[in-house]
Amino acid sequence: MPDIAKLIGGKWKLIILQILVFRGMKRFNELRRMIDGVTQTMLTKQLRALEADGLVERKIYPEVPPRVEYTATKRAHELQEMFMAMHDWWVKENPPQKK
Repeated sequence: MPDIAKLIGGKWKLIILQILVFRGMKRFNELRRMIDGVTQTMLTKQLRALEADGLVERKIYPEVPPRVEYTATKRAHELQEMFMAMHDWWVKENPPQKK
């Protein structure tokens, strides 16, 4: 069984997966704009690692310039419950401040 921390650990992988699982297919530059602070090199590295682990699928269109789209795989969609549990925990631990 693979180490879950290696699959989805790190600063960027969870963010990338969350976007692709809940918001659907994104092109590279869309992802880059949505993830504050990620560099092009780091985003490429993280997407390749997620692809190698079977969590992200990359589709390249033979156009000039090439269009590349990323989608969450079925395996990644199985993490949806985990994302929701993490969200629920965050909301419980960090209730909105009253003004």
